[in-house]
Amino acid sequence: MTPRRAEHVAIGLMVSGAFLALAILFFIIAVIMIKGLPHITARFLLDNPMDMGRAGGIFSTIVSTVYLLVVSLVIAIPLGVGTAIYLTEYTEEGKITKIVRFGTECLAGVPSIILGLFGFILFVIKLGFGWSVLSGGISLAIMILPVIIRTSEEAIKSVPQAFRDVNEVLGGSKWQGVTRLVLPNAAPGILTGVILSVGRGIGETAVVIFTLGTSLRTPFSIFDSGRSMAVHFYILAREGISMDNAYATAAVLVFSILIINIFSYYLMHKFVEARR
Repeated sequence: MTPRRAEHVAIGLMVSGAFLALAILFFIIAVIMIKGLPHITARFLLDNPMDMGRAGGIFSTIVSTVYLLVVSLVIAIPLGVGTAIYLTEYTEEGKITKIVRFGTECLAGVPSIILGLFGFILFVIKLGFGWSVLSGGISLAIMILPVIIRTSEEAIKSVPQAFRDVNEVLGGSKWQGVTRLVLPNAAPGILTGVILSVGRGIGETAVVIFTLGTSLRTPFSIFDSGRSMAVHFYILAREGISMDNAYATAAVLVFSILIINIFSYYLMHKFVEARR
């Protein structure tokens, strides 16, 4: 086989793989939508679950999911972006950076069920937070932290060194260069990491069951227990309580992720346009 022919074969295989991945994604979404959309009504979205989820809606699970994501992002974004700034701007490549990166990669590889057990022992029992939005949010923040750190680090690295050099020549401090030049230009990449984190967090079950709990009540504070949409779907499907409500909940989850992604990419596009 000639090199040019081998290249064409390789490109063909890669394109086929890409289309196969898209086909699998669209097939999964299509099945969920076909089975779930007929059961989504205004009452389903605005009523609380009743009879263990056999009747009623998913309003309390939507509130729990929003609370959980807000708490986790409020904790994870400053820690993740701050760590990335430190690794790229305030320290040289050496043992410290290698240790931090190794720890981040190890944390990313920890199974979610282990993180859930850790959160249960530390936050629910030892610190006395109980099954609550706070316990779930902190545990979820630990899980998504590696994603934010790695994507933010790569986004900051992609900012041209010339920006930093100009800031230094003009007499600006390191902090001024980071806040006024580096971070604004790295914002699209950082936002991408946050979007990935939201997508992973909104569909998490193992961590949430151990820390947030499975209560069907609507949480009114971060110290209340609740049940996320992903956990609600899991329980409905696993226990065979109501497959119709399970598919409807899954469809709402898919819609939520799509809306978050579309809105975030719209904001990112507007931000990039405004910077030009």
